[in-house]
Amino acid sequence: MRKSTRSTRSFSRTAASSLAVAALALVGFQATGQTASAASTAASAEASSIATCTTANTEVSVSTVSRPINHLLLKATNTGTKPCYAYSAPFLRAGADAQAPLQWVEDSTPQSVLVLEPGRSAYAGILTYSPDGEGGSQVKNLGVILTDRKGHATATEKTLKLPGGGVFFNSSAAVTYWQDNAADALVW
Repeated sequence: MRKSTRSTRSFSRTAASSLAVAALALVGFQATGQTASAASTAASAEASSIATCTTANTEVSVSTVSRPINHLLLKATNTGTKPCYAYSAPFLRAGADAQAPLQWVEDSTPQSVLVLEPGRSAYAGILTYSPDGEGGSQVKNLGVILTDRKGHATATEKTLKLPGGGVFFNSSAAVTYWQDNAADALVW
C-alpha cells in the first residue's frame, strides 16, 4: 500500500507541477494578448489624434524651379501643433476662369500617406504645360484646396500669386501627389 501512495504522490506532484506550468503559460498568453490589444488601441488612438492637413493648419506656397522647365513646386508646411496627414494630391485651380482642377499624376502615388509633424513639409510638382497640350493662357493666381482621406476637398481654397507675374498653363497641366521631398515631386 505504501508503494501505491508513494507513486500517487509522485504522480500528483508531477501533475501539479505540469498544471502550474500550464496555468502560468495561459496567464502569459492572456497577458500577451492584452498587451497586443493595448498596443492596437494605443496605435488607433494615436492615429485618430492625427488631423488632416487643411489650409487652417498648413501653409502652402508655390515657387519656380530651374529644372525641369515648365514646372512649379508647391510646398505645404504643417503650422499646427499636432501632426497632420497630407492626403493624395491637392486640387489646383489655374486662374479664376478654370472650369476644372488640374489632373493628378497617378504614377506619382506614394506608397503611404505622408504624416507631417509640426514644422515639416510635403511637396507636389506642378507641370504647367507641354507641347502635347492644347490652348492655354497666362495665369496669375493658383487656387489650392487640400484633400481629405477620401480624396474630397477640405476647408476653403487658398489663393496664391504665381511667381513672375504669371505662368503659362495649357490643357496638359497636372500636379503630383504629395511627396516627402522636392526632388521626388519634380520627377514627373
